[in-house]
Amino acid sequence: MLLIDKYIKYLRYEKNYSLHTEISYSEDLRQFTAFLAEHFPEADTKSVDGDIVRMWIVSLMEVKISARSVNRKLSALKSFYKYLLRIGEVQSNPVKKISGPKITKPLPSFVNNSDMDKVLDESNVEDTFESLRNHIMIELFYVTGIRRAELIGLKDVDVDFSAGTIQVTGKRNKQRLIPISDSMKSLLRQYIEVRDNEIVNGSGCFFVKNDGEALYPMLVHRIVTESLNQIPTLSKTSPHVLRHSFATGMLNNGADINAVKELLGHSSLAATEIYTHTSFEELKKIYNKAHPRA
Repeated sequence: MLLIDKYIKYLRYEKNYSLHTEISYSEDLRQFTAFLAEHFPEADTKSVDGDIVRMWIVSLMEVKISARSVNRKLSALKSFYKYLLRIGEVQSNPVKKISGPKITKPLPSFVNNSDMDKVLDESNVEDTFESLRNHIMIELFYVTGIRRAELIGLKDVDVDFSAGTIQVTGKRNKQRLIPISDSMKSLLRQYIEVRDNEIVNGSGCFFVKNDGEALYPMLVHRIVTESLNQIPTLSKTSPHVLRHSFATGMLNNGADINAVKELLGHSSLAATEIYTHTSFEELKKIYNKAHPRA
C-alpha cells in the first residue's frame, strides 16, 4: 500500500493528473492488491509476474466487468509498474507485454426504408415554413448522408440545380460533391420559394430559423429527434443515425464501398467498413427469417 500511496502522490505532484484519475487509479490498484491477497497471499507487488496479471484480468471478465473498464484497470497497472521500474523497486515490468480484452464497437443504429417512408410521409407536413424546412432537412440527411455541421454550413451557392449536386464542407474544410435526385431538387426549390417569400435571410445560409439566422447544432438535433421519435423501435435518435441509415441503405442495395466512402467524406476506408458489418447483420436476419433450415 505504501508504494501505491507513493505512486498516487507522484501522479498528483509530478504528473499533475486530475483528482478523478487519481481516485480511479488508486481504486484499480487497491483492487489488484486485494486480488493478490486473496489468491496469492505469498506474493507481493514486487514479485508479480505476467501470469498473475492475466489471471486477474480473467477474474474481472468473469464478474462481467466491461472490456473498457478492464482495459482502464490494466492501464493503471501498467503505469504503476512503469513507475516502480523507474524508481528501482522492480527489475522488470510484468504488465508490459500484456494486452487487454478487445473492445467491441456497437453497430451503428439506422432506420430501415419502410420506417423512413413513414417519417417522410408528406401528409405529416403542416402548412408552415418550419414544418416544410424540417421535413426537407430530414430528407436531405437521409438521401445524402451529410453531417449535422455540413447541413448547418450549407449555402445557397452550394446547391447546383443544373448539375444536380450539393457541395458540402466537411472536416478539415475538405469539400466534396454529392448528387441529388430530381425529387430532392424539387423539394429544395420549393423550400427556397417559401423561405424567400416569408423570411429575411440575413445569414446567407441555406437552412435558416424563422428570424433568418443560421441554425445551431442543438436545434437541428431536436428537429431530427422529434421526427425519429415516430419509430418506437429505434434505440437512438440523432442526425448521425440518418447518416448511418444512408450508408447502410447504399451498401444493402449494392453500392461500391469506395463510392460510399467518398460520399460520406471519410478519410479512410476503415471508417466506412463498419457499415458492411451492419449490412451483413441484415443479411443474416433475412436468411434466418427466410431459409427453411436456418
